[in-house]
Amino acid sequence: MRGLSLDEAGRTGSGPDTGTVTGGPWLLAGHDGRLTVYVHAGGAVLRWTEEAPGSRRWSGPDPVPAKGITDLTVVQGQNRYAHFLGRRTRPRADDWSTVDVVRATQYQTGRPMTEWRSLGNPFKEIARAVEIGGPSGAVAEDGALHVCVPTGLGALALRREDKQGRWEAWGKLPAAGVTDRPALAATSTGLVEALVPARTGALHLCQQKAGGPLEPGYEVGAVPLPGSVSALETAPGRLTYYLTDVRGAGVAAFRAGRWPIPLGGEPGDGRISAVRTMLDGMDCTVLAFRSLTGTVRLGACATEGEQNGFWWTDTGRRCAGDPSLAVDGRGRMAVAVVGADGRPVVARQVDGQGLTLSDWRRI
Repeated sequence: MRGLSLDEAGRTGSGPDTGTVTGGPWLLAGHDGRLTVYVHAGGAVLRWTEEAPGSRRWSGPDPVPAKGITDLTVVQGQNRYAHFLGRRTRPRADDWSTVDVVRATQYQTGRPMTEWRSLGNPFKEIARAVEIGGPSGAVAEDGALHVCVPTGLGALALRREDKQGRWEAWGKLPAAGVTDRPALAATSTGLVEALVPARTGALHLCQQKAGGPLEPGYEVGAVPLPGSVSALETAPGRLTYYLTDVRGAGVAAFRAGRWPIPLGGEPGDGRISAVRTMLDGMDCTVLAFRSLTGTVRLGACATEGEQNGFWWTDTGRRCAGDPSLAVDGRGRMAVAVVGADGRPVVARQVDGQGLTLSDWRRI
């Protein structure tokens, strides 16, 4: 694979104001190959949808009310359903607040989301219930949604669907000293794993069999910056976690049973996005994050070949949040960011050597 290059034309357009952006963007591909961009802003989830796979034309924004919902995240499984998870706060007359975890689902690209439904709270006592953090989630190979939240006691609680789609009760995971919500992920072989930021470093939890409990796994050997971790299946049944190492080594790649591989890159304080795509005829992994200077930085290597070299480039595109990566209906990698004006912009992989991006287009 050759080095990275970038064609920065920076076209812009006009559109309605998104309001105050509090989360996103999330870029997802649906069953029909169309991309959807989601942004949490102004008390709503805003959605833009491609009019056709690989199209430059988008519809939206379509707003979905999300009153009182914070810490939103969006997860997707092999069935391509988009699951929205958040922490909801509702004021009470006694100056306390009712806090619960909520979810909504969009089953098809361009179709409406379901109503927000409550998953409750791991605690019944209101003084402890208000201390839970934001949720994370993963969708198992059989479509079962797993939802995890950190508690105010430095622990983790998990609630998940069973094989019949019924929700099990909240349960406690074997973790202590938790500092942030974990990166929860599922493999194509049916197993769910988690990498958990903790005071002493990071904890790895994994299943030994599909539907089984999450148990302590391998030593991680890195200290992740809270909120930076993402997971990508880089071989059948094997996840690679990408994280920002707080010890100053930049990005690191971790696979269970191996020591982390330092990748450099000078990331900022946000999440790392990861996707697999074809570059120069090779199966490659591409990473994206917001750099220390506030611009989108991309990196690439042969999948699971980090030790052979990692190529970085700075796009020069400033962003207000963390970038998100996906592969569109034509097999091209796409990257979405929210610009400084609160509007999402998208660039795509184009033909050429290495990773060459199109101009950035406001949608």
